[in-house]
Amino acid sequence: MQDDLPRNGMSRSSTRILAAGSVAGLFFLCFFGLTRTGLVGPDEPRYAAIGKAMAATGDWITPRLWGVPWFEKPALLYWMTAIGFKAGLGAELAPRLPVALASVAFLIYFFVLLRREFGDRAAWYSATILGTSVGWLVYSHVAITDLPMSAAFAAAMLILSAEQRVSARRMLAAGVLLGLAVLAKGLVPLALFIPALWFLRRRIRNLALVFLAATLIAAPWYILVSLRNGAPFLEEFFWKHHFGRFLNSALQHERPVWFYVPVLLAGVFPWTPLLALLFSPRLFQDRRARFLLAWFAWGFLFFSVSRNKLPGYLLPLLPPVAALVGIAAAEARVRSPKMMTVLAASAVLLCLVPPLEDALPQVLLVGISHTPLSLATLWMVPALLVGIASAYWEKNGRRDLAVGLIAACTALAVVTMVWRVYPELDRQVSGRSAGSISCLPPTSRSQRYSTDYYAGRELPDCK
Repeated sequence: MQDDLPRNGMSRSSTRILAAGSVAGLFFLCFFGLTRTGLVGPDEPRYAAIGKAMAATGDWITPRLWGVPWFEKPALLYWMTAIGFKAGLGAELAPRLPVALASVAFLIYFFVLLRREFGDRAAWYSATILGTSVGWLVYSHVAITDLPMSAAFAAAMLILSAEQRVSARRMLAAGVLLGLAVLAKGLVPLALFIPALWFLRRRIRNLALVFLAATLIAAPWYILVSLRNGAPFLEEFFWKHHFGRFLNSALQHERPVWFYVPVLLAGVFPWTPLLALLFSPRLFQDRRARFLLAWFAWGFLFFSVSRNKLPGYLLPLLPPVAALVGIAAAEARVRSPKMMTVLAASAVLLCLVPPLEDALPQVLLVGISHTPLSLATLWMVPALLVGIASAYWEKNGRRDLAVGLIAACTALAVVTMVWRVYPELDRQVSGRSAGSISCLPPTSRSQRYSTDYYAGRELPDCK
């Protein structure tokens, strides 16, 4: 499954120019507008407040929210945020910039490794699809644990998916990354690691090196926080937020078993139609592709049977999906009617961006199920033109240009949203605009935590 560069109408040098431009564009997309809105949602301001407290107190072991131990997540994101505050970054950049940096670093690594395994074109398609997908971009802009865990875990899995027998050094690198993933989000990466155990079941020494390195990275914090806090940490962290999340609905995130089907379709937007390329038996004749499929399929099944479900849980499964779609697109026949259809459909889906932008503040306040969406027919015209252009270039053997056009239009939509919608989010959803207040009026859960963060303390309810 290597490149056949001439068949898609562009030289190796042209593909590399497109790849370099894509890297620059992804840098811009991940960093643009990080401070145009204050911290939003219930999690982002809480995690940022814990990281700020670590930087202020020097206690890098016990996470504390307003002076009270908080054992919902491990320490990696808090450490990243604390370093940001130590570096003098502001209230938004300190928590968000480290996550954006992790996103860009992973996308570059994703491209480099796939290029070594599958060639220039497959690597470029895959990295472009992942880097401009809604799911990856959204979580690159918010300071929560999903992206750091997903980037570290996916990087480890990509090392283990390599075709050649990897060296001990690479095994140790995979173990370090797996350990960082465990420091980012607890035991979940170990559950998602099961497909690698199966594929490497005859390489016991390699697996031993991976787990040795992971243990050396992750175990010290777990041991220290357990010794310092004892049973409260063990019960809260492991029982409530691991086994409890999986087995019961006490945390009020219970969803039906099919919940992640629409989440996946939305997460890879606007490339959703390209998922049709995965229904190709030829793609999975390669062991590496079967590894990627097992990684995704097992994770999807694992999260689907869990009682508690949140959209961000699916993030570590987007890299294998993007890789498989990119490989399939690179291997597809030139001037393929199927490729013409799915590329044109991806372009037409961009007409949904403006109404989604208008609805975003309300979605964050009351949820998407309570937010009416209206499709403005005016936006169908430019989307159709992009779709026609994409189909035309595919028909003429210029697939790279078709993919690049859709990615560029997606990037333009993201920039427009950040510039136009983020200030509205800041006004309606963030607590940054609340000013100096001494108590909290009746408000949403997300606004409460954001207002507390900018007030620098836990505010009482107004009476």
